[in-house]
Amino acid sequence: MLAAAGLAFALKPTQKIADQGPKIDLETMIPKQFHDWRQVEQFDRLMVSPDVRANLDRIYSQTFSRTYVNRAGEQVMLSIAYGGDQSSSLQAHRPNVCYTAQGFQVSQMEKDFVRTVAGQVPVMHMVASQVQRIEPITYWITVGNTVVRGAWEQKLAKVKYGLTGKVPDGILVRVSNISSDVPSSYHLHENFINDMLKAMTKGDQMRLVGRLAS
Repeated sequence: MLAAAGLAFALKPTQKIADQGPKIDLETMIPKQFHDWRQVEQFDRLMVSPDVRANLDRIYSQTFSRTYVNRAGEQVMLSIAYGGDQSSSLQAHRPNVCYTAQGFQVSQMEKDFVRTVAGQVPVMHMVASQVQRIEPITYWITVGNTVVRGAWEQKLAKVKYGLTGKVPDGILVRVSNISSDVPSSYHLHENFINDMLKAMTKGDQMRLVGRLAS
């Protein structure tokens, strides 16, 4: 038992990827205006309860939230959270967990891809509803430079990094809007994500979506 415990300690990842490269600053990395989109006041973002907020502050070193509008008057909410330590106790929480904790009903969860200038981004789609509010959501999580969808992919990516002795950082990107037209909302999300990535540097694109197949 002592030998097993010693081996487990020796194999525990200790090198944080977040400490080895340039620091992330979400506020400066994401443009406030790009293509047909400009930032507006956040009238309708998800309000987070104090207990959930405390947990998010423990997991993430940076959180970021903006609402954008285009010339057609369509609004999109963008939320990004960055954590420098994606260990088991501090891993990024998937939006379906957070929305459920806020009293939303989550449905229509499915995997998909968003086609962008940086490549095809593997994403999750879901719909969160509460009373009259219907919110289609597109999101993805990066573990290091790998985009993951779902708990299994998230755990597998961490294990792969763990075998190299490294602790990956992670980013959660969530794009959503308020609408009962779910297919049109997902199309709007794809356009927004692609426009946003086009306005970013190659380096910042990679920080947000990892290494993708073109």
